[in-house]
Amino acid sequence: METAFTPPLPGGTWTLGDSTVTRFGYGAMQLAGPWVMGPPADHDGALAVLREAVGLGITHIDTSDAYGPRITNELIREALHPYPESLFIATKVGATRDAQGGWPTARRPEDLRKQVHENLDSLGVETLDLVNMRMGDAQGPRPGSIAEALETLAALQRDGLIRHLGVSNVTAEQVAEARGITPIMCVQNMYNLAHRHDDDLVDHLAVDRIAYVPFFPLGGFTPLQSEALSQVASRLEATPMSVALAWLMRRSPNILLIPGTSSTAHLRENIAGAGLSLSDEDVAELNGIGR
Repeated sequence: METAFTPPLPGGTWTLGDSTVTRFGYGAMQLAGPWVMGPPADHDGALAVLREAVGLGITHIDTSDAYGPRITNELIREALHPYPESLFIATKVGATRDAQGGWPTARRPEDLRKQVHENLDSLGVETLDLVNMRMGDAQGPRPGSIAEALETLAALQRDGLIRHLGVSNVTAEQVAEARGITPIMCVQNMYNLAHRHDDDLVDHLAVDRIAYVPFFPLGGFTPLQSEALSQVASRLEATPMSVALAWLMRRSPNILLIPGTSSTAHLRENIAGAGLSLSDEDVAELNGIGR
């Protein structure tokens, strides 16, 4: 296993509570089977991707016991346990899976306690590094109080089962409410070149040293937006994904990337892409895509 990536991982590091993590991380969702259900077609290949990620210097892995369900957590445990001291594993609660592959919400206190213990068991740890409380639904954030759910997780944190807390799929108002209940280390929302609704939130969180973790870095583009991105990528002799990742990395120092893949080659391509050098002119043109 390699111990470093040359050149270094793009973006440097960020501090999450008492831990320092690489801004370029890895999202494990794609290691499960189709529709994030069941085992991967290539079990050994999935283990290889996880080991490659850590071998290349990535210290931030994002997962959830709902992926599979249990599949990605069990793969992480098989590939990497006992975990390196530097490895930081973030997980997520607030949804479960049904037989049709849906994501029904599960936010009652008893649901959340059950999910936390399931994550502890499947990852093989006594304390979870970070738990994100997922709100909203598959269509995005929904207004409403986050208090009961987060207070349940804060109690588990006081019991020593969770080190840090974050929130996911939330509105700016819910972030403010959450911060009034307990310290929040990160916000995980959909955000990319085409979806800039959280611009103000990203900037406000950066001032307070709170991480912002975007998911779907290429999700929801219109044909015209995709065409504009492809034109920039073509000029830079890069892929649209590379340009999108590089733009996110440059957008703000508190943005942490967690692109997923089930291929070691694609993992390396994502790392190289996020390190793509964008000129001020490139950034100005890209900024116009989401406006």
